[in-house]
Amino acid sequence: MMMNAQQWQILPPDLVELQIGQVDLLLAMYPEEITFDENSQGILDILRDTDDVRSRTAVKLTPSISLFLDLPITIAEEAAPDSKSLRLDIGVPFAYSGNVAPSESPSVKVRVQQPNWMSKAATSQLTADIPEDEDLLGTIEFIREAAVEYLANIETKDMTLDTDTVDSGPLVRVWFYFPSISTRSKRDDFIKYAPSYQLTGFLYAGKPGLLCVEGGSQSIDDYMKFIKTESWGDIPAHHKKVSERHREECEKRVFPDMTEITDTVGERRGQRANRGDMKAIEEWLVERGLGDAFTKVLM
Repeated sequence: MMMNAQQWQILPPDLVELQIGQVDLLLAMYPEEITFDENSQGILDILRDTDDVRSRTAVKLTPSISLFLDLPITIAEEAAPDSKSLRLDIGVPFAYSGNVAPSESPSVKVRVQQPNWMSKAATSQLTADIPEDEDLLGTIEFIREAAVEYLANIETKDMTLDTDTVDSGPLVRVWFYFPSISTRSKRDDFIKYAPSYQLTGFLYAGKPGLLCVEGGSQSIDDYMKFIKTESWGDIPAHHKKVSERHREECEKRVFPDMTEITDTVGERRGQRANRGDMKAIEEWLVERGLGDAFTKVLM
C-alpha cells in the first residue's frame, strides 16, 4: 500500500550524510556504469544542498532515490570482447515513517533486472539468495560472484552438452511453428523433458507459437517424437499441428537452457490475450544474433 506523502519524514542529518556517502562511493567505483532515473539526480542535489525545507519536501514525494548500475560481469581477469553486464536497480532511502527516527540508516534495496543471457528462473533465484544482512558493497559483490559462477557453469554445461551430442548427430538448431499452443501442461512438458535429451532453446506460446531447440539432430527428433506420442497422447491427431520450419547446423548454442519466454517478451494481444507480439520476438532474436531465423520461420 502506498504511504501518504505526509507520513514520510527525512532521516536525521547524520544518516542523510551516510546515505549520500554510499551513493558517492558507488559513483567513484563505477563512474561510467551508473545512471539515475528522471527525478533522483535532482533530489540528490537538493539533499546535498542541506536546505532543510526543500529536503523535507523532496523526500515526502520521493522517499527513496533510484539509480541503475550496469555491473560488469567477466569470467577472466581481463575484460573480454564479449564481456557481459548485469543491471542492478538500486533504491537508496532518505526518509522514514512513524514517530521515532531510526538510529541507523535504512537498508539500500537492490533488485536484479533479468539480462538476455540469464533465464528468468535464475534471475529470480539470484535475487532471492541475496543475504539480507550484507551492506551495499557486500551485496553487489555477492551478485557479481553469483553471476560469474552462473556464466562459468554455462560454459561448462555447453562443453558437456556439445560432447554429449557427438553420438546423436551434429549440433543443430531447429525451429518449429505452431498455429496455436496454449495448454499449460503441454507447454510445461517442452521445458520439463528437454534436459533429458540435452536440449536447450525456448518456447513462445500463443497464436502463433514458436519453439526453438538446440542439440543433437537425432536427440531433437527423439524429443519431438516423445512429445507427440506421450505428452500429447490424449490430443486428437488433427490438433497436433506443429511443423518444422527450419533446421541448421550451428557451432555453439545460444541458449543456456530450455525456457518459456511467453510472458517476458512483448505484449499479449487479442480477446484472450493469446496473440503474440511478433515484432518483439523479432527484436529479441536479433539481440541474440538470430534475426535471420525470424524471416525463415515466420515469413
